[in-house]
Amino acid sequence: MDDKALREQLRRFLSWHEAHLDWKKALADLPAEHRGRKPKGAPHSAWQLLEHARIAQRDMLEFCRNPKHVSPDWPSGYWPKAASPPSAAAWESSVRRFEEDNEATGKLVADRKTDLFAPIPHGSGQTVLREVLLIADHNSYHLGQFVLLRRLLGSWRET
Repeated sequence: MDDKALREQLRRFLSWHEAHLDWKKALADLPAEHRGRKPKGAPHSAWQLLEHARIAQRDMLEFCRNPKHVSPDWPSGYWPKAASPPSAAAWESSVRRFEEDNEATGKLVADRKTDLFAPIPHGSGQTVLREVLLIADHNSYHLGQFVLLRRLLGSWRET
């Protein structure tokens, strides 16, 4: 197996947009007044989806690299209570931190010192490979919800 090729594919998998769009495009140009709205039947707002994806991604990343990391309480620690961001700055910070943690996860995977297959010492059998696949899967799931939410809000332009 070509270790370098596997690591590159995993790194790209975290943010690629070959099969669908990426978070950067999904987040672009979302009107501020739509960030906290929940259309009829939608359980979450754009703010809640973004923050949830950010918090969960950060939790999994820290679990991989920090033996002293403590995960938030489930489920309350993974979802913001308020539907709306407290400010435009909070929204921008969440977007920036989501992107930074995604990039940091890619760097972790690309680092040949990272054993992708070894159980994480402070875990219960999880590996970095498993966590990275979980991050990509989880982000993709909520990205689809985010785009659907934008469509329901009328703030999505098909390209």
